[in-house]
Amino acid sequence: MTTAAQPISTEKAGPRWRKFDFTPYLFILPHLFFFAIFVAYPFFNGLYISFHNFDYLRPEATQFVGLKNYIDLFTPGTVKFNEFWNSLGNTVEFVLMSVPFLVLIPLGLAVLLNSKTPGRNFFRAVYFAPWVLSVAVVSLIWWWILQSQGGLMNYYLARLGITGPRWLSTMPWAMISIVIATVWWTMGFNMIILLAALQDIPEHLYEAAAIDGANGWQQFRYVTLPMLQPVLLFIITTTIIASFNLFGQPLMMTRGDPRLPSGGGATEPVMLRIFREGFERPFQGSASAMSFIVAMIMIAVSYLNFKIFRRRDDLEA
Repeated sequence: MTTAAQPISTEKAGPRWRKFDFTPYLFILPHLFFFAIFVAYPFFNGLYISFHNFDYLRPEATQFVGLKNYIDLFTPGTVKFNEFWNSLGNTVEFVLMSVPFLVLIPLGLAVLLNSKTPGRNFFRAVYFAPWVLSVAVVSLIWWWILQSQGGLMNYYLARLGITGPRWLSTMPWAMISIVIATVWWTMGFNMIILLAALQDIPEHLYEAAAIDGANGWQQFRYVTLPMLQPVLLFIITTTIIASFNLFGQPLMMTRGDPRLPSGGGATEPVMLRIFREGFERPFQGSASAMSFIVAMIMIAVSYLNFKIFRRRDDLEA
């Protein structure tokens, strides 16, 4: 028994109107709510303030000044120019001094603690423990260790017949002290991330490399590092951003000193300069302008970081 073939309709179906589904948007609504309050509003409000001579104590005295706050920061010879660019230079110096240590030392510790060494769990906890401390506790600990009069470091150097430097009040020792405190405090976090990444590398890659005659260094260079590259990109980027946000350690250890004749302090980071500009003087308009300039610099640095790693991937491919 056969059935006649049904003719295929060539008529185009009309538009089908579907009911709008709010369900996906309800799931992101809590995040959107907090994002709008704590990120979007402060961003646009800060941009608004940067175009004004803003007085938060007398809102009626606030005056629109356009780009004046930005122009002052790029006009050589002004007080704001000297203080801002000095503090930004101090921040860049701190980033260059701290980031290599905050990547290389955690990487070395992660490789060592990834082995089957007795007591490795104890050492993992020891190296990670400083991370749980607050910046105030860490700063006070290292201030007590490095202070010139009665400090632990100079006390033991004196017992050895060595005259210790004034760690927190002379250069370059003041900046070195801040770097040491920061590396001791934060390297455990990067170590844990790298350790987790190392444990995700398949063991058969090392076995294949060993069969091909690769020694330990060659296995690390040609197996471990390429497999860690995405994690290293994340760590380098976040560490640079965190180092740019340096604030608590110089505030409590050195107060940004020693002072410079041109204005500002030799260890004053840009975040501390912004805080003092906005809340101690207060010039919130210029402080907001400083904040946006720093934000643009950090975005550019992060973009270049991604581009460099991506180009390296393309060359290796």
